[in-house]
Amino acid sequence: MSQSVVKNPEADAPPPSNPGGGLKGHPWLTLLTVAVGVMMVALDGTIVAIANPVIQEKLNAAPSEIQWVTSGYLLALAVFLITAGKIGDRFGHKATFLVGAVGFAATSAAIGFAGNIQTVIAFRVLQGLFGALLQPAALGLLRGAFPAERLNMAIGIWGGVIGASTAAGPIVGGLLVEHVSWESVFFINIPVGLIALALGLWILKDVRAENAAKSFDLPGIALLSVGMFALVFGIIKAPEWGWGDGRTLLFLGGAVVLMVLFALWQGRAKEPLVPLSLFRSVPLSAGVLLMVLMAFAFFGAIFFVTFYLQNVHGMKPVDAGVHLLPMTGMMIVGSPLAGLAIGRFGPRIPITAGMLITTVAMYGMSTLDTGSGTGVMSLWFVLMGLGISPVIVGATEVIVGNAPLELSGVAGGLQQAAMQVGGSLGTAVLGALMAAKVGDVLPGNWAKAGLPPVPADQADGLKQAAQLGIAPPAPPGTPQQAVDAMAGAVHHSFVSGMSLAFAVAAVVAFAAALLALLTRRGETDAGPAVHI
Repeated sequence: MSQSVVKNPEADAPPPSNPGGGLKGHPWLTLLTVAVGVMMVALDGTIVAIANPVIQEKLNAAPSEIQWVTSGYLLALAVFLITAGKIGDRFGHKATFLVGAVGFAATSAAIGFAGNIQTVIAFRVLQGLFGALLQPAALGLLRGAFPAERLNMAIGIWGGVIGASTAAGPIVGGLLVEHVSWESVFFINIPVGLIALALGLWILKDVRAENAAKSFDLPGIALLSVGMFALVFGIIKAPEWGWGDGRTLLFLGGAVVLMVLFALWQGRAKEPLVPLSLFRSVPLSAGVLLMVLMAFAFFGAIFFVTFYLQNVHGMKPVDAGVHLLPMTGMMIVGSPLAGLAIGRFGPRIPITAGMLITTVAMYGMSTLDTGSGTGVMSLWFVLMGLGISPVIVGATEVIVGNAPLELSGVAGGLQQAAMQVGGSLGTAVLGALMAAKVGDVLPGNWAKAGLPPVPADQADGLKQAAQLGIAPPAPPGTPQQAVDAMAGAVHHSFVSGMSLAFAVAAVVAFAAALLALLTRRGETDAGPAVHI
């Protein structure tokens, strides 16, 4: 083990090299290694959604149980991200990354061999915990391997890999479920995890700050974890319970109280989990809030697109994934280009421009109707991918780059936690607005189509189906004209709700564009570090 000093990130010099020579610690190979690991997490975010209907059928799962195949994973991920970043800062990001990669692959295998839905949910929660270890550790390793003037390019390529994995999820998942089995959706993570482990042992060189915390802030971890759980769980259940329900208010109110107590404790703790001094950086604070708003608008609104493609336009999952390729393809191409632009102009101009383009795309999506063609949809999808790319890359660079090296893991956890909370909040809030709009317009559309009134005992079921764009099954012998009228009423109602969701998302995206004016390139001095 040798000691050296990490140069000021603004200095025009490469990161410290390995005294022993060879490929260990090579910046671009480090990028390759962490990209392979994080690819599992990104792929898992979309590939499992395709498998959920088959899992529900094969394991005789109730709708509430199948919901937790996704919600349990996301909840564990959101709750543990910042603590996982602290673990990387304390024990080294290399070891944390390797444990995350092995654990993610192992829990994927366990899910594939599970014989009941309860076991699937339990291992999905564990999978989320290991996924939380991977993501901040990857950003911490990149922060240590690249100087500031190259960090944005590295994050751009890293973002492109995530975009490619996200894009591949629905297509790969559809092919595996259709031609192999639902278990194969999880088994695919095993070889990827083994590759990440092998590359990690061969390539990665740990970088730790000498002044990193030597102990854990256990009270802080407890307060933050329970507070994050209450917040995300309350958001997840709000559409089911109702935003004014006592249980929703209890969880969300409890989250606020716990977060206030956490902030007060961080001001007193000897070695706090998240030092409040971190937020004295206006760009870093703006970057975290920007990530929340971006995820609210993007993930909240895009949630409805798959239902629009599959239920309104009648596409199969694989076809829907192909139709989304213009958006995800632009993210794959746009992320490295965004890294170059941010390196040349700084993050402020690219992020602001990206959020303005996203605003236009969101507004364009709000104009789609039941008969919109592939060309029109592709135009807005292209603009969406083009706009989001510099935001994800730039906001990540602003958050991680403005944090000291000894807090790079915590900063990576903040970035990912902000994205998870923003996405969950956007899905829940926009989903509630959409549901209300569908409920308002459905009776009028139903009557306008010349259909008889729906019996009271079937009204709620029809409304819930319409919120997903699903036309109810017609009784045997129903004339085709009546079947088409029912489908038309439901689809027009769904599109009205989707249009409202995208319009609100456009407003949020514009607010994020204004906030982006407060961002700037990372300027923190990394300080002394140990290279292993």
